Amino acid sequence: MTVTTDKGVDAVDAAGARTSRVGGWRRLGRPSAAPAAPAAPAGEGERRGPWRYPFLIIVVLLSAFPVYWTFMIPSRTNDVVGQTPPPLLPGGHFFENARRVFDTVQFEKALVNSLIVAGSITLCTLLFCSLAGFAFAKLRFRGRGALLAIVIATMMVPVQLGIIPLYIEMQKFGWANHLIAVIAPTAVTAFGVVFMRQYTEQAIPDELLEAGRMDGCSTFGLYWHVVLPGLRPAMAVLGLLTFMQAWNDFMWPLIVLSPQNPTVQVALSTLSAGYYRDNTLVLAGTALGTLPVLLLFAVFGRQIISGIMEGAVKG
Repeated sequence: MTVTTDKGVDAVDAAGARTSRVGGWRRLGRPSAAPAAPAAPAGEGERRGPWRYPFLIIVVLLSAFPVYWTFMIPSRTNDVVGQTPPPLLPGGHFFENARRVFDTVQFEKALVNSLIVAGSITLCTLLFCSLAGFAFAKLRFRGRGALLAIVIATMMVPVQLGIIPLYIEMQKFGWANHLIAVIAPTAVTAFGVVFMRQYTEQAIPDELLEAGRMDGCSTFGLYWHVVLPGLRPAMAVLGLLTFMQAWNDFMWPLIVLSPQNPTVQVALSTLSAGYYRDNTLVLAGTALGTLPVLLLFAVFGRQIISGIMEGAVKG
């Protein structure tokens, strides 16, 4: 195929084909190939590979060693634990030391109390914080900004400043030495409200809420049927953090509960009290107190991770 041209110059047409001037005619040449991408330096993958996996293995071993040590020491006796170097292989005294834990303190009651407290706080936090986050993110009302600023400001107040007035309040309500005194003060947290507000603002489009209103959905109906399903990734993360914090809380249950109605952390402090500390007994109680958390991860770990990944790739 040839076409006439006015001047003899080389050019490139719109399709990328090279043209050249031959006399008064222009001849189409082959399309010029795209420039090849620069090849990766030879041996780059080999240079990164040899040290990457040994490094990750070392990190995993260092991270898992405290957990292994927690379950290994209770399987030994105190005289063996005190040796230098200490033993690194488990023994056969774990169940004996675990039985001593239940004989020394009311550990079964402490486990039940901690499960009730941590589970109740987690459910209340997810419900109330998601409601407040939805209101701050998607509802328009007077004083919304001021209220949110007050909520954020409470995060800057040390918890220790509120212990005495909070304890007096629990006494006035008659809740002292009851689990409700541990559950009620942390049923909703400022961190949870701000966290859910930020996620709701980004994850729930306003058009979806307008469509729900056009279908006759009430405000609570919008929250329950539209907002709540979209908040599952954030609720998985918040629920995990809340359960761990409530399970590991020590100071407030120690103040407001009696030794006859303890949580796990208070019971562990009782095991470690005294002139002589039995390390195998204390670590046996620690291992027993860690088992429910490990079971939680084993049962719900896949749902939690999938929720986190769903939130990470959400467009």
